[in-house]
Amino acid sequence: MDGTRATQALSDSGIEHTITRHGKVRSLEEAAAARGVEPRDIIKTLVVRRGEGDHLFVLVPGDRQISWPKLRTLLSVNRISLPDKEVAQEVTGYERGTITPFGSLTALPVIADTTVAGRTVSIGAGEHGLAATLDADAMIAHLGAQVADVTERA
Repeated sequence: MDGTRATQALSDSGIEHTITRHGKVRSLEEAAAARGVEPRDIIKTLVVRRGEGDHLFVLVPGDRQISWPKLRTLLSVNRISLPDKEVAQEVTGYERGTITPFGSLTALPVIADTTVAGRTVSIGAGEHGLAATLDADAMIAHLGAQVADVTERA
């Protein structure tokens, strides 16, 4: 078993999952092939800054991107942004490209796009080339994620 905070948090969650380790990938398509899933099944975890010291996770399928107007409306804010990579790492303990809500140094609210639910997905597991494949609904329930329409086609 690969011992990252994320894999430990996944084990502790009780969610049935499979860990996949693969080499360096250069695209969403390569990552999907290495993990044995479709590109839309790879879930990107993005850290969003709502205000000073106020961050949250947004779970976005690989073939989609955040719709900033939809997310601002959902959060009832006029401005949101992606923090710089140093802040994201300070908040989560993970470098960009490895960020996951599992094992984050800071427990943050989670928003999962509506298209995440109801299927098997692959999410990062805290290191480059390390991922967990699991049931999206079990992940959403465990994380207490709010499910909302916050993305658009990439």
